[in-house]
Amino acid sequence: MEEYPETRGKTTIDPGVLINIAKLAALSVDGVSRMSPGPHSIESIFTSSYGGGVNINVENNTVDVDLYLVMKNTSDLYKTSENVQNKVARAITEMVGMEIGRVNVHIEDIDYHGD
Repeated sequence: MEEYPETRGKTTIDPGVLINIAKLAALSVDGVSRMSPGPHSIESIFTSSYGGGVNINVENNTVDVDLYLVMKNTSDLYKTSENVQNKVARAITEMVGMEIGRVNVHIEDIDYHGD
């Protein structure tokens, strides 16, 4: 087996990657209809990375996630939210190896039209 010299350098992960992981994980949960546009305050735009229904804040290699969701009208909101939290936390931890602080689910609307 060939040996490689010790790696010198670092790996950086763009916040957009974390946003995409969180978004795809959330949308894969049964009961989630779609992402909501999310917070409408100017402060949220400047405090962390935001992307279409997902707000990511990274501090000391710990990721906090806020998800703004529209749920299907047939879903159990509490159970679906728990499933989203677990799936998003697991996806980020497994894919990028970062610690999860919080995964906050904000239910912004209910989809009664069955999109």
